Amino acid sequence: MNKALYAVYGASGFGREVMPLAVNYLKKNNKVADLLFIDDGLAGETVNGYQVYSYQQFVDAYASEKYISFAIANSAIREKLSNQAKNDGIQAWSLAHDNVVKLTHVKIEEGGILCPFVTLTSNIKIGKQFQANIYSYVGHDCRIGDYVTFAPSVKCNGNIVIEDHAYIGTGAIIKQGKPGRPLTIGKGAIVGMGAVVTKNVAPGETVIGNPAKSLSRESMRSR
Repeated sequence: MNKALYAVYGASGFGREVMPLAVNYLKKNNKVADLLFIDDGLAGETVNGYQVYSYQQFVDAYASEKYISFAIANSAIREKLSNQAKNDGIQAWSLAHDNVVKLTHVKIEEGGILCPFVTLTSNIKIGKQFQANIYSYVGHDCRIGDYVTFAPSVKCNGNIVIEDHAYIGTGAIIKQGKPGRPLTIGKGAIVGMGAVVTKNVAPGETVIGNPAKSLSRESMRSR
């Protein structure tokens, strides 16, 4: 019998947190498959009992099917790696802990990682390669783009738009928008740890504090 080959890309801290989700997925779905890490810097080693391949070793390995979950926080690198894998005929692998809560009309595209205690309520659309770390929350009528990253305990309330490649730091709270007038986090924006966002964040902007303000403006004031 030909076996499929599954991998978590990244054997560092987050990758080691994602691996138990991968193990559970294979058990729950009765998959006959080999499971490993991909990490060019640790190729040939064993991490938490799993062999580490380089990416090229994974590409060259014989298998009936191949899947990768990208446990990489940097969204630009995540996009580059996932596009390369797609070009190499490798499928994106979506993972979610058993205790993740999805209520109704929640759509998530390929490659997402939903860690323990994540809650997604209703009428939510999320793009590809989304990462939501432990205890994060997405409220009703939110639209989240591609390659968005939530650190632990992010609170994304209702009627919010988060554009591609945005990074939302640990414990950040995003104020609820209004129907037809969503609060928007722009493309590539960074919301700092513990920030409380009460108004739109421009593309590429970094905001910190409570209420959240542009890091560049805060730096100017401190001079």
